[in-house]
Amino acid sequence: MTNTNQAWFDRAQAVLPGGVDSPVRSFRSVGGTPYTVVRGRGAYVEDVEGTRYLDFVQSYGASLLGHAHPAVVEAIRHGAGEGTTFGAPTPGEVLLAELMCERVSGLEQVRLVSSGTEAVMSAVRLARGATGRSKIVKFDGCYHGHSDALLVAGGSGVAQMGLPGSAGVTAGAVADTIVAPYNVVPTLDESVAAVLVEPVAANMNLVAPRDGFLQGLRDECDRVGALLIFDEVITGFRLAYGGAQEYFGVTPDLWCFGKVIGGGLPVGAFGGRRSVLASLAPNGPVYQAGTLSGNPLATAAGVRVLNFVTREDYVALSNRVAQFANGLRDAVSSSGLFAQTPIEGPLMGLYLSREPFSAPTNFAEAKALCDNGLYRPFFHAMLDRGVALAPGAYEILFVSMAHSDDDLAQAIDSAREAAIIAAAS
Repeated sequence: MTNTNQAWFDRAQAVLPGGVDSPVRSFRSVGGTPYTVVRGRGAYVEDVEGTRYLDFVQSYGASLLGHAHPAVVEAIRHGAGEGTTFGAPTPGEVLLAELMCERVSGLEQVRLVSSGTEAVMSAVRLARGATGRSKIVKFDGCYHGHSDALLVAGGSGVAQMGLPGSAGVTAGAVADTIVAPYNVVPTLDESVAAVLVEPVAANMNLVAPRDGFLQGLRDECDRVGALLIFDEVITGFRLAYGGAQEYFGVTPDLWCFGKVIGGGLPVGAFGGRRSVLASLAPNGPVYQAGTLSGNPLATAAGVRVLNFVTREDYVALSNRVAQFANGLRDAVSSSGLFAQTPIEGPLMGLYLSREPFSAPTNFAEAKALCDNGLYRPFFHAMLDRGVALAPGAYEILFVSMAHSDDDLAQAIDSAREAAIIAAAS
């Protein structure tokens, strides 16, 4: 057979390094052959063999409304008919920026880019340029994209590959990066330009911020004149209507966004107070540019998503995720394993263990659970039952607004059976 997942993966390996365009897709940490997706509808994806999966990857959070939502598809179709890229200002970039600034308190201006990695890289450069300082503080296990200075001690695929950072990153590139433990407020000095943090750590599975952690970072940054940067590539417009600022009541100086604001198309953004953004070219000395920045298809899709979703939708989704998390935890725990399913709003993690345990509070605790070998058999048992989780224990589950109560019940039933298989492994 030529139209199989294995056949397509074999072809991919001949022309793509490792057969993939992003390492986590390779199934390296869970074993086996990746399924090759040909289409998605709502909560489901379908592979080249015609197998349909209930999808909790949802493009790692980008598909808030589910795959191929009719309103988003129509926005993209109309946008494509007008032209796909111009290298010139367009109304769509203004409309998307206006929506973002209206929804996030303290966000006064944004610069659109093409990815989350680019957003964070640019925000860090802006912070250094605006403060005249060099040092950046990040937290162990947080992932901020693959720019050189931020790969050190990263979560997500970096952790899943068992890497402390990346070959090709020079010592000089990370010399000004300070790594601190998550959920501990570091003591800063006047050499620090910025503290960069995921407000909810979602790349070491899910680790919630302790009470006072984010406010403590705000206070410590204020004490020494450093800037606080929220990496909201995952949490932005998924955690709450106004993102982490609304959810936690802590206002950073700079924000980084991605995923949801593109409605499933490649996009990112960074922004903050007008006084900080004044340092950005063409008004200031900090240079950043991108031919495809503010792409009209991505902005059309993003505007449609942000206009579509209401505050009530976020509340409803959070309530459904809370019920799902409880059901999934109980199903696993009734089948020979122990589970924790920590949640923050509609974000949800899943940790497995053979012994009772508490939800992790930092990367070291999360790593011990993610590396205990239970996720691999559990993942494949779920996949065999038509439920697709991320192919790595360091990722979280993404429930979209397209997941029905029946879908979530199906996943719970599958988890009950999968836990029995994982426990016997």
